[in-house]
Amino acid sequence: MPLRYDPTARPTFTRRALLHVAACASALSTTRAFGQSNPSAGQNWPDRNVRVIVPYPAGGSTDVLVRILAEALKSILGQSFIIENRPGAGGNIGITAVTGSAPDGYTIGAATVGHFSINQYLYDKMPYDPERDFIAATLTWEMPNVFVIATDHVPSKTLPEFIAWAKQRGRISFGSPGVGTSPHLSGAMFSKRTGLDAIHVPFRGAAQTIPAMLSGDVTYALDNLASYMSTIESGKMRALAVTSAQRWPTMPDVPTMAEAGLADFVVTSWAAFVMPAGTPRPIIDKLAAAMRQIAQDADVQRRFQIAGARCLASTPEEATAQGARERPMWREMVKVSGAKAE
Repeated sequence: MPLRYDPTARPTFTRRALLHVAACASALSTTRAFGQSNPSAGQNWPDRNVRVIVPYPAGGSTDVLVRILAEALKSILGQSFIIENRPGAGGNIGITAVTGSAPDGYTIGAATVGHFSINQYLYDKMPYDPERDFIAATLTWEMPNVFVIATDHVPSKTLPEFIAWAKQRGRISFGSPGVGTSPHLSGAMFSKRTGLDAIHVPFRGAAQTIPAMLSGDVTYALDNLASYMSTIESGKMRALAVTSAQRWPTMPDVPTMAEAGLADFVVTSWAAFVMPAGTPRPIIDKLAAAMRQIAQDADVQRRFQIAGARCLASTPEEATAQGARERPMWREMVKVSGAKAE
C-alpha cells in the first residue's frame, strides 16, 4: 500500500471540489487564528528572551535541530531563544503548553507532522485542535526516516537480506519514539508490507531506542535520520535504506526504499514553528522572515545536512496547508497500523 498520495494524479471532479473546500477552510482557519492586525504589534518583538518548547526529550532529532535554529534566531533577532523540553503523550504535552500560553510572541512551539496531521487520529480526546489552537509561522525542516540495524546483532548488509534473515528468525521487534509517531507508523507499515512478524516497542525518544538496539533488545528502527547519524557514522549501526524519494546527500551509498525493493514507500518527517492562536500577525511574519534568512545560510544548511535534515522556511499559509494536505495519508496509516494512544 502506498505511503503517500501521488501529487501528479489527475483529480476527479469530486476530489477537485473537496480539495477546493479544504483549501478554503484552511485559509479561513489561518486567518481567524491571528490576533488583531495591528502593524505596530510586533515592532519591538522580541525585546526579551523567547521560550521555545520542544515537545520531545533532549538529544532527539527535534531537540538537536531546534538548538541550531535557536542559535541562528538569536543572531538575527538579538534575543536568546531558550529551549524548554516538555516531552510526553506523543508531543501533546509540550504543544498543549504552547496553546495555553499568552499569544504575545514569547512562546514558540516546535511542532512536527504528528501535531499537525497524526495525533488527532490516535487520541480519543485531544487537548488542542491543530486547526484552531495554534498558528504555524513557518516550516522549519524536513528529513527522511532511515532503516537501521545494529551491526553487532544483525548480519544483513542490504534490505532484502534483512527481510530474508528476519523471516527465517521468526518474531522480531522494532523501536520508535512512541505510539503513533511517524517512525512507529513507518515501522508498522514496513512489517505489514514485507510480511514480517514484528512487535512494536515504544520508547520516549531515540536516546532510549538506540541503547536498546545496541544491546540487541530491539531488531530494527525506521526512525528520523537526524537521531541516528552519529551511530551510523561510528559504525555501530548500519543504514539499509532511506525513505526519501531520492538518495540523501550525506549518505549517497544508502539506497532509497524503492531502490532496495520496496516501492511507494516515501515518508518525510517535517516540522514547523507554531505560536498560540491570537498571536499578532506582525510577530508571526517577523519570525517567518527570520527563518527565510536562516534557510538561505549555507552554514546552517551544512549543519542540518550533517544532522540528517534539510532546513526549510515558508509562509504561515504554506505551513498550514501542508498539515491539511497530509492528514488523509496519515489517517489511513494510523488505521492500517491499528495504533491507539491514551
